[in-house]
Amino acid sequence: MKKIIFLLGLIITIIACSSGDNNGDNSSGNNYDRAVLLTNWADNIIIPSYENYQTKVTTLSTDAATFTTTPTAANLQTLRTSWYEAYKAYQYVGIYGFGKALDINFKEIANTYPTSATGIEENITSGTYNLILQAQYSKQGLPALDYLLNGLGADDATIVTFYTTNAKATNYKKYITDVTARLKSTIDLVVTDWKTGGYRNAYVANTGTSVSGAVNITTNNFVKNLEKDIRTIKLGIPAGLFSNGVKYPEKTEAIYKANVSKELLNISLKASQDFFNGKHFNSATTGESLKTYLDFVNAVRDGKNLSELINTQYAAVFTSTNDLNASLANQINTDNSKVTAAYDVLQKNVIYTKLDMMQALNITIDYVDGDGD
Repeated sequence: MKKIIFLLGLIITIIACSSGDNNGDNSSGNNYDRAVLLTNWADNIIIPSYENYQTKVTTLSTDAATFTTTPTAANLQTLRTSWYEAYKAYQYVGIYGFGKALDINFKEIANTYPTSATGIEENITSGTYNLILQAQYSKQGLPALDYLLNGLGADDATIVTFYTTNAKATNYKKYITDVTARLKSTIDLVVTDWKTGGYRNAYVANTGTSVSGAVNITTNNFVKNLEKDIRTIKLGIPAGLFSNGVKYPEKTEAIYKANVSKELLNISLKASQDFFNGKHFNSATTGESLKTYLDFVNAVRDGKNLSELINTQYAAVFTSTNDLNASLANQINTDNSKVTAAYDVLQKNVIYTKLDMMQALNITIDYVDGDGD
C-alpha cells in the first residue's frame, strides 16, 4: 500500500512539474493586483487613446465644415489630411469594444469596410437616410469618407466638381457633414462615459476573475482585435485565405486612398504590442500589463518566458509587413505570397496570445471562434 501511495504521489508530482514547464505556474495569479493593472490600462492607455482620437475627429469635423462651405482643391487636401490623421488614431482605440463603445456599436460605425459605394450614392441621391440603422454601417465612418474624398474621381479637380457643379452637390456636401457629425458624436459619448459618466471607476473596481471581470473582458478584446480585426480582416480576407484562394484586394482598408493600407496595418500592430506591454499612450513609460501579469505567474513555453516569445514574434511580424507594398491591394495583385507570409507570421502570435497566454492567465475566450487557430 505504501508503494502504491508513493507511486501515485510521484506521478502527480511529475504531471505538475510537466504542466509548469509548458505553461508556467499560474497558481499565484489570484494574488496579482488587478486594480493596479486596470488603473494603468484606464488612465494611461485607454482614455488617452480615446482622447487622441476625439481630438483628431474634432479637427476632421472642423475641416469638413470648411470644405463643404468652400469646396476647393486646397480645402479638400486639408480635409483629406485630417481624415487620415483620424484613421491612424482610430487604430489605437479599435481594440476596446466594451463599455459605451459596445453599447453604441462604436467600432462598426467608425470602421466598417469595405464601404458600400453603391449604398452611399443611393443615400446621396435620395437625400433621405438614417445612419443610426445597422444596415447603414457600411455607408458611413472613416471608410465612407475614404470614398467621398478619394474615390469620386481620378484627380482633385474632378472630385471637387462633385461638391460644386454636380447636380447633387448639396447632397454630397450634406453627406460629408452627416458622416463626420456621427463620428464625432460617438467618440464624444465614449469619452464622456469614461471620464465623467462613472465608467472609469467602475472599470478599475471590477477586479474579479469571472468572465465579466474587467481584466477578462479587456484581454478578450485585445486578443480578438489581434485575431479578427488585424489578422483576418486586414490580411486574411483580402488575400483569399478565407475564400479558397479567391482574392479580394478591394476589401483592403482605405482602398480608395490606396497607398496607406500597410501603414494602417503597422499602426494597428504597434497599438496591439504597446497595449500588451502596458506602454502609456504617446509615451515611453510602461506600467502593469499583460506582459507583467504573465511574468508574475511565471508563464513559459518551450523553456522561455511567454512574454518574451510574444514580443519576439511581434518583431517578426513587423519584419514581414515592412516587406509589403504601401498598398496592400497592389501587393495582393502582384505578389500575394508576401501577404500570406505576413499572415502566417502573425498567426503564430495569435496562438501565443489566444491559447498560451489565456491559459496561463486562466482567462476564457468569450467571443465566437469560427475559423480555428
